[in-house]
Amino acid sequence: MIRIAFRYAPLLLLGLVWEGLARSGIVSEQMLPRLTSVLSALNELRLSGDLLSNATASLSRAAIGLGLALMVGVVVGAGMALVPWVHRGIDPIVQIFYPLPKSALIPLVLVWFGLGDKSKTFLVFLGCLQPVILASYNGLRGVDKLLGWSARSLGASPLQVVAEVMFPAALPQLLTGLRTALAFMFLLMVSSELVIATNGLGYLIGNFGDQGSYPEMFATILVVTAMGFFADRAFLMLSDRLLKWRP
Repeated sequence: MIRIAFRYAPLLLLGLVWEGLARSGIVSEQMLPRLTSVLSALNELRLSGDLLSNATASLSRAAIGLGLALMVGVVVGAGMALVPWVHRGIDPIVQIFYPLPKSALIPLVLVWFGLGDKSKTFLVFLGCLQPVILASYNGLRGVDKLLGWSARSLGASPLQVVAEVMFPAALPQLLTGLRTALAFMFLLMVSSELVIATNGLGYLIGNFGDQGSYPEMFATILVVTAMGFFADRAFLMLSDRLLKWRP
């Protein structure tokens, strides 16, 4: 318990500095409301139910987009790693679109899908897809070929070699790509809802900002930050369990 408190002591220090700056008048409270005001606004949003309903809407869309990206990305990345003609056909497309900021596609996605859930889900899917593809491809390509040859010499079929030898060996790289995709999920979830949504946490942030309700806006930003932090911690715990076989 003491180790945990010591580890996160900088967050407490940051909160104290935040409160001190806001109270001192050095920074305008419109630019940086008091932390106590933000926490009070957070409690009011919780009690009203607005926070829960909008968080549920955001997370459901984001989770669907991430899940689809994981399923499609692993299949495509594995195909690129294992089948030469798939690599030749898909790799140029992946390389061209990888540097493109996915938020730049928001106006186009709005035209395609409108204000409904599909537009946000598609943006999250698109943003999370490429990290998963590249992680799957690089992970499988980096597996020592001796492992596959050894498994084949013991009677394993090609499918068993891929499923029981190559994928477990590539799992560390795949999990790294999935962690990157998880971060992109929260980024695109909020940025898409700022522009093309009628609900969700990003919508709340933009709406409160337009109204000048800055404590509520900062409270929603804190919620998104906390969600991203705890999702990343949970993912690391899951990764440790999946990779506990490693020395």
